[in-house]
Parts: sequence; structure tokens; C-alpha cells
Amino acid sequence: MLLFSSELELTKNENCIMHKLIIDAANDKIFFMIIGKDISHYITHENTKINFEKLIILIDEFLVSKNIKINDITRIYVNRGPGSFAGIRNSLSTIKAIHLVKKIDYYCYSFRDFSGIEKIKYENIPILCDKFKIKKNLINPIYIS
Repeated sequence: MLLFSSELELTKNENCIMHKLIIDAANDKIFFMIIGKDISHYITHENTKINFEKLIILIDEFLVSKNIKINDITRIYVNRGPGSFAGIRNSLSTIKAIHLVKKIDYYCYSFRDFSGIEKIKYENIPILCDKFKIKKNLINPIYIS
């Protein structure tokens, strides 16, 4: 009976589509991207104080609009700067809160981490974080003075 139960659980997990969420609030726009097996979606918002205060609502609205649940997210990648102090601070604290509640691993990257790469596309961030050995669940922000 245990073997069957384990096999059923494995099949269930294989059928579940997992997604990666990329967040960048360090620049002029707040940027979100979802990357799945064969899909990617993105959206931008104005980088304003009002949007910082409702960052989790914007994330939730984006996920709902793509029919994705927060439990479908396996990893979150968040830009740690350099850039806007308020944008970085709010995105990092939001991601830390999601991690505490949902236990979703996050990776804090900076475009500076990817030295030698000329044109960096957001959809390549997960691969670059693996390649450059960006540590998970580590926050080390870079603010512009």
C-alpha cells in the first residue's frame, strides 16, 4: 500500500506545472515575469510609492490574471539593485514575507552578478543564477546613494 501511495504522489507532482516568478522594482518600472515550462508572461507598473505599498496586491493580480496560484510558484527571483531604495526595500520585504508563509525559495540577484554577459534577458535570470551560483534565501541589497 505504501508503494502505491508514493507512486501516486510522484505522478501528482509530475503533472503539476511549476513556475518561477521574477520581480524587479529597482528601476523606473516595477517588472513581474512568470516563467513556466513552455510559457512566459510579464507585466510592468509605474514605480511609485502607491505601487510599493500594494506590491503584494499587484503580484496577486498578475498571478490571478494568468490563472496561476502562489502555490504553483517554486522559486522567486528578485533584483537586489543597484536602484531605487524604496523599490528594493519593498520588493525584498514582500518576498521575505512570501517565503516565511509559503516556504518558496527566493534568489536575490543583481545584474552586476552576471559579469561577462552582455545582453541579459529576464527570462534567463533563473539559468544565470544557477550558472553564477547565486545563493538562495540570501539578501544583500545594493542601493544607489
